Amino acid sequence: DVLLVESGGGLVQSGGSLRLACAASGFVFSNYWMYWIRLAPGRGLEKVSGIDRFGQNTNSADSVKGRFTISRDNTKNTLYLQMNSLKPEDTAVYYCVRGSSATWFPGDRGQGTQVTVSA
Repeated sequence: DVLLVESGGGLVQSGGSLRLACAASGFVFSNYWMYWIRLAPGRGLEKVSGIDRFGQNTNSADSVKGRFTISRDNTKNTLYLQMNSLKPEDTAVYYCVRGSSATWFPGDRGQGTQVTVSA
C-alpha cells in the first residue's frame, strides 16, 4: 500500500523558515513525479510545488516562487520542501502526493503536517 508520511511542520513567525519532509513507501518512488499540496481554511486544495522523477525539473505556484524549494532523495525515498520567508497566508496543512507530469493524485493524501505562520 502507498504510504506517505509528512513531518516538519510547526508554528513559526512571519519571515521564518521550515523544512518539510515526506517519507514514502509502498511504491517505486523514482517512478513518479511528486508534489507538495496544501489545504488552508476556506480554500481548496492548492498545488505548491512539483518535481520530476529524478529532480531535474520543478514547478511551483506563483505564490511561493522564490521562497519555497522542492527537492527529493531517491536513495532515501524522501521528498522535501524548504520554505523560507514564510507568510501568514502560507498557513495550511501540507501534504505530499504522487503525480505525473500533468497532474497530481489527490487520493494519495496522508495525515499531512500543519504549518502555522503568525504575523
